[in-house]
Amino acid sequence: MHAWPASEVPALPGKGRDLRIHDTATGGRVTLAPGPVARIYVCGITPYDATHMGHAATYNAFDLVQRVWLDTKRQVHYVQNVTDVDDPLLERAIRDGVDWVGLAERETALFREDMTALRMLPPQHYIGAVEAIPGIVPLVERLRDSGAAYELDGDIYFSVEADPHFGQVSNYDTELMRHLSAERGGDPDRPGKKNPLDPMLWMAAREGEPSWDGGSLGAGRPGWHIECVAIALDHLGMGFDVQGGGTDLIFPHHEMGASHAQALTGEFPMAKAYVHAGMVALDGEKMSKSKGNLVFVSALRRQGVDPAAIRLSLLSHHYRANWEWTDQVLEDAVERVGRWRAAVSRPDGPSADALVEEIRAALADDLDAPAALAAVDRWAERQHAEGGTDESAPGLVSRAVDALLGVAL
Repeated sequence: MHAWPASEVPALPGKGRDLRIHDTATGGRVTLAPGPVARIYVCGITPYDATHMGHAATYNAFDLVQRVWLDTKRQVHYVQNVTDVDDPLLERAIRDGVDWVGLAERETALFREDMTALRMLPPQHYIGAVEAIPGIVPLVERLRDSGAAYELDGDIYFSVEADPHFGQVSNYDTELMRHLSAERGGDPDRPGKKNPLDPMLWMAAREGEPSWDGGSLGAGRPGWHIECVAIALDHLGMGFDVQGGGTDLIFPHHEMGASHAQALTGEFPMAKAYVHAGMVALDGEKMSKSKGNLVFVSALRRQGVDPAAIRLSLLSHHYRANWEWTDQVLEDAVERVGRWRAAVSRPDGPSADALVEEIRAALADDLDAPAALAAVDRWAERQHAEGGTDESAPGLVSRAVDALLGVAL
């Protein structure tokens, strides 16, 4: 599966700072100091109802992570999946009377278009669950053969007790885990499981549903969590720098994925930092496919909204915050991008060297994009009020905003 084209990231004078970011597993901030190549895995979409503003906010957060790393003169090895076969996708295809493959392909293509418009840097490896199945099957077989997984009526389940570190990503108690498992695709009440929290690794073929050859596992399809584990281990290995996604992935998805990987390899942890973006609401409720209260990037683009304004709408909120999408949020962003463009269109202006360092410092401090935007606002206000004599300043501001914030002026 191919990703989307990369926009050029301008080079800036000097060098950025190492990123200090909130780690869900420890509950505090950690300083990430990767080697020459920083490694990040971000969980991708299940391709239906793409791309809503909640998606965009999540991928914007991890786009900033990449940009901070690139500014430190590192390379970035970014991997993202597409869950192009799963119960919600199949259910939507049945509801709409369409082929599930065509639905997945159409929504994935739309997602690519939206990511391109928003200037999100693409992953080096963009992998669908279906194409990953040949690598998933051997991992499930290894877990089963080692005693870390077991068979139940043809399905294969992972035993959470096989990983001594289970629970150390979310740090949730058992009651909350069980509630979230039932809410987010698990089956804690299924009779015969060793532990209600045990997640499915391989689902035996069901009548009327797609299935693939699973070797000794029999025909079927993979569970949700093992999909990301297989892709991450194949392309990044253990101990990569950041595992990313929305807060709704903390449990069960990231918890279970970490345990799968740790049981497979005997190494800990799967990722050095587990980083999660907050949820976006509309009309007082979390924006979600099940509620249908979605604002789509593509719909805004069709209405003629500047993608730079959409991106500034996202950047105006801290990535970990839960916030609400409103018309005013977008109006403020449209006005802001207009002010910024007017400021950099002049032939000279106030020196921008300090501004670049302000943006760098803000982003290195747990991706504080609102503080970075405020710094650019202050420069633009000085430009409009006083002007300046530095002929290089407008160009430097434009390049910095593009390189570090992904906004083209």
